[in-house]
Amino acid sequence: MKLRAMHLARAVTIKRASVVALLLVFLATSVLAQYRRGSRGAGRQMVEAVLADYDGTFQFCRAAFRASREGDGGNWSVDSPQADLNLSIRLSELTKTAVGLTAEGEPNHLYVTLSNPVLFRCPFLMMTEVGSAYLDDQESAHLRAYLQKGGFIWADDFWGEYAWTFWERQIRKVLPEGQYAIKDLRLDHPIFHMMMSVKDVPQIPSIGWWFDTGRTSERRDSTEPHARAISDERGRVMVLMTHNTDFGDSFEREGDSREYFLKFSIEGYAFGINALLYAMTH
Repeated sequence: MKLRAMHLARAVTIKRASVVALLLVFLATSVLAQYRRGSRGAGRQMVEAVLADYDGTFQFCRAAFRASREGDGGNWSVDSPQADLNLSIRLSELTKTAVGLTAEGEPNHLYVTLSNPVLFRCPFLMMTEVGSAYLDDQESAHLRAYLQKGGFIWADDFWGEYAWTFWERQIRKVLPEGQYAIKDLRLDHPIFHMMMSVKDVPQIPSIGWWFDTGRTSERRDSTEPHARAISDERGRVMVLMTHNTDFGDSFEREGDSREYFLKFSIEGYAFGINALLYAMTH
């Protein structure tokens, strides 16, 4: 899995480009983006990935998990499919990574349940709104094996201390506290500098929250965004956790508002591309 992923991510042609350069690329294509992305897939049903879906190219894998009423958040499908499609397109535009396409020419993004063996074909797994995620023993064991074999999870879009505590209880079923520490990533960590130079952890609100309130913090106790990680014994990040921020909306909503795009999507994509490249090369 990891060797294949490393092959996909080789030959990155834009070396440590500045955010200003990224902005120019986005502005040049933003009008086209609004037309070619189409709808957000309203009415689409979740079709779980099967082995035949994997062809050696990059495919955005999203985890489909159960949401608990005791948690704080939506469900696994928030921001999908548009965030998955848009980030995959930007990866194909800004690097030479081969991104898999459907017969209709859209990125072949995949939905994977946590006990499905095809999970091991995913070098990268997105989990959104994990403040409500529930993992049973089988799923936890499967995720632990996936991560120990070189997999990478990005948990995003959960806000406040209650959501953090709920998620921490779940991920500790996968990677126990005594063996695996949770640490805030320093800004000199490679994930901030894989291709783009990211100088801080941006707080990105949902587009609706921002237009309704003018604020970036979505909870009373969520004023400080975090990029936290659980790493293996060699220091490789296995689980990236972006808490008190919503990178998914910065991808999903790039064509909805020029104001929102300029303020949040540029920084979101800079970090997002870095995260994908890190996942596929470490």
